[in-house]
Amino acid sequence: MFCPQCGSQNDALRFCKSCGVNLEAVRQAAVRDPNENFDWNRTWVTEILSHSERKRRKEEIERGISPETKRYTEIKAGVIASSVGIGVMIFLHALMLGIISSGHNPPENAAILSRIWLAGIIPFFVGLALIINGLFVSKRQVEIARLASTARDHALKTEEETPMLRSADTTEFITPRFGVTEGTTKHLSNPGRKD
Repeated sequence: MFCPQCGSQNDALRFCKSCGVNLEAVRQAAVRDPNENFDWNRTWVTEILSHSERKRRKEEIERGISPETKRYTEIKAGVIASSVGIGVMIFLHALMLGIISSGHNPPENAAILSRIWLAGIIPFFVGLALIINGLFVSKRQVEIARLASTARDHALKTEEETPMLRSADTTEFITPRFGVTEGTTKHLSNPGRKD
């Protein structure tokens, strides 16, 4: 085994003879249990992908891509993909008919060549799926985002419209007819009374 730190060769030693690195720990790290399932969540790939996904979403928010914009983009991509699929089907059908009618092919190949145009169905159905998703599924997401935005705007508006209390005006208070100490010192003002 070569030392990962200094590169010197060490055969069956626990520590590198040159720099002293623990080679047994390196061996244990390099050998994986064959019965253990590999977990992609514990790899650096997950960290990169999750970071890049967070970065992509943050950039979308900063650019102001709303769910409605995404929906229209998805429908537009669906129309383009479906159109490409139809164009491929028409092109392949015409091309294969020309090849078959040329007569240079064996008759058993004609059955295969006459069906090659079906390859255009794949982009057609992908585009159709994008259109359906944009029209129905994404529409619901747009409505949810719109409701959340409306609720947020309403909450902000009610915070702005909340009336402030005006400063106190003591002339509004009703003067009481009695007090807490009323009647506690009456006996003091009457000099004739003795206890």
